[in-house]
Amino acid sequence: MPIIYQCRHCGQEIGQLNQRRVDASMLGLDQLSADDTRDMIDYRENGDIKIKAICESCEASLESHPTYHELDHFLQ
Repeated sequence: MPIIYQCRHCGQEIGQLNQRRVDASMLGLDQLSADDTRDMIDYRENGDIKIKAICESCEASLESHPTYHELDHFLQ
């Protein structure tokens, strides 16, 4: 059951953990609110877990253009 980190903005895969057993607290997932958990974590039918995060490139774009935070999708 891989845990796949994917950028919520550009869709690029950021990284992947391939472990049989992972404690949510080790990943900091227990610190998320219920709304954030619903928004950021996708449990797939095949057992994979996809976590929406932000890649370095999109983070840099958001820092350079703070108004992009107002948009749901800033990449065209």
